[in-house]
Amino acid sequence: MRSIKIGTRNSPLAMWQAREVARNLQNLNYTTDIVPVLATGDKNLTQPLYKLGITGIFTKDLDLALLNNEIDIAVHSLKDIPTELPENIEIIAVLERDYPQDVLVRKKDAQNLELHDLKIATSSLRRRAFWCKEFPDTQFSDIRGNVQTRLNKLEENDFDATMFSLAAIERMGLDVHYEHLPIMISAPAQGVVAICGRSDNAEMKEIFSHINHKPTQICVEIERNFLNTLEGGCTAPIGAFAEINERNEVRFIGRLCSLDGKNCIETDEIFEWNEHENFGKTLAQKVLENGGRELMHQIKSEI
Repeated sequence: MRSIKIGTRNSPLAMWQAREVARNLQNLNYTTDIVPVLATGDKNLTQPLYKLGITGIFTKDLDLALLNNEIDIAVHSLKDIPTELPENIEIIAVLERDYPQDVLVRKKDAQNLELHDLKIATSSLRRRAFWCKEFPDTQFSDIRGNVQTRLNKLEENDFDATMFSLAAIERMGLDVHYEHLPIMISAPAQGVVAICGRSDNAEMKEIFSHINHKPTQICVEIERNFLNTLEGGCTAPIGAFAEINERNEVRFIGRLCSLDGKNCIETDEIFEWNEHENFGKTLAQKVLENGGRELMHQIKSEI
């Protein structure tokens, strides 16, 4: 068949993800072309994402290219994909999750400061709220851009540390000292590369059924259903992480936090997975019934 056109953002990390998908295809003897597309979220690096008011800010330009048949598939970080997808677009495969964690990176002259004394740069509502849960008096600054851009800003500006997904650092092979953060819960689907295709393209769906990593798919569907049920289209400080073992047992950890971190509702459950139940929705409904509904109203009024 002809070469498969892989659409991607043109950041270094996104290009790594596209090449990883290309490698999987080439292992199945398909030829590939990588087609970089400049995403709206990469054009405005001054405002925090939650203030831009656009759903799918890193995905919509690739969605259009997909729907216009300019590309055959679009490769994304799954945490960037909205839980409600455009008509005729679906997630047709995910690669095996590698590094779901958040990590802390300090600037050189802040190596000896205590965590509660650090001035933190992050534009993520989740990271701010979860950090505030432990260290409520923290000063925050906004920071945007790809990994390299943020590392440069860290050394040049008046803050002490920032947070990254560990996947970004490891995939880029960066020689960066980082600290693990047990206080954080990952964004839903963090550390997962996803492939989107057109719903009516049976050929691509068949090809990618041989690449899809089923255990990762099961876990991220639970996480994204949890997010979708809680959010109702609103950006909020939500963490979710699921793991499945060979006995089909899932451990799920979820958290919804107020913006200031003072009010957090958490869930930590182990259950046996089956394909007929929407576990993410059920878990989120428990959170909503345990004060989460009022907390979501509060968050929406403050953003």
